[in-house]
Amino acid sequence: MPASYSYDLRTKVINAIDGGMGKTQASRIFQISRNTIDTWLKKRKYSGDYQAKIGYQQGYNSKITDLGEFQQFVELNGSKTQQEMAEAWPEDISDACGELC
Repeated sequence: MPASYSYDLRTKVINAIDGGMGKTQASRIFQISRNTIDTWLKKRKYSGDYQAKIGYQQGYNSKITDLGEFQQFVELNGSKTQQEMAEAWPEDISDACGELC
């Protein structure tokens, strides 16, 4: 997922539009879609702000949460194949994942 536009850029665009610049002109100058500007303005109208969403999950949760424990596991089992390591890991884990995710 691509990163959100910065709050600084959002503020510049909104201030330019509030100052009288047209949405089409702002979209060309700031190189963002007009739909994005409409979304920000709509968000400001309903919530009072136009910040990006925060706190939502991006990607999958890793099954390996303790990297120190994993490092010890690799030192003990580093000579095994990926499938053997997946079988030796204490939790269910895919043997098809390239990084033992």
